Amino acid sequence: MTEKTIPLLPCRTIQPVVDFYTALGFETTFLQKSPYAYAVVVRGPVELQFFGMKAYDPKESYSGCYILTDDVDTLHATFRAGLKEAYGRIPLRGLPRIGPLKDMSYGVRQFLMTDPGGNSIRVGQKTDEDQSHRPAPKETFARALHMADLFADSKEDLPGAAKIIDRVLALDSERPTPVQLLRLLVLRGDIALRLGEEETARLLLERAAAVRLTDEESAFARDSLERLAELRS
Repeated sequence: MTEKTIPLLPCRTIQPVVDFYTALGFETTFLQKSPYAYAVVVRGPVELQFFGMKAYDPKESYSGCYILTDDVDTLHATFRAGLKEAYGRIPLRGLPRIGPLKDMSYGVRQFLMTDPGGNSIRVGQKTDEDQSHRPAPKETFARALHMADLFADSKEDLPGAAKIIDRVLALDSERPTPVQLLRLLVLRGDIALRLGEEETARLLLERAAAVRLTDEESAFARDSLERLAELRS
């Protein structure tokens, strides 16, 4: 026997969701608008199904699914290119949006997308067979980064992540390394943008851009530097 799991996800209206996944390279294999809205999109082995709910609020959505791949960097670049062509820009906030690539503390390199229906689609590649959460580091700023990443991109608690970062950035007794400072500022600026705090984001990202790194540090902070350039563009 062979079984297959297919996520069934809600949305308010079908067509914007279908258009979003078309931009990502999905094929629509089924679409109906009556007697109720329903759609099926397929990309290789990945199949997602959607149903319409008139009273549904995408901003209050907590539904989603996880897609595993063996080449998350290429898929991230492909999805970004498709979205830019479809929308004229890469949507970084609001609905829909696509987030940055990150190496998470549970053995996965991943990025998050949110479609027009508010569904959170996590796309990841295993970097370790151990998928359990690693213990939080004891060092102050490493611990803050560890926890803020989990809050922002696993729990999706943006205010909680912001509080963690704001607390350590306000410390007088300790100072982060340049790489830690850059990562904290970029993540906090990203969160501010997603929360609609434009001026706060601008100041944080300007401060991040002023951090000086060696070539070795820049290589280590590549993901954050790419995100910084994107957020400031």
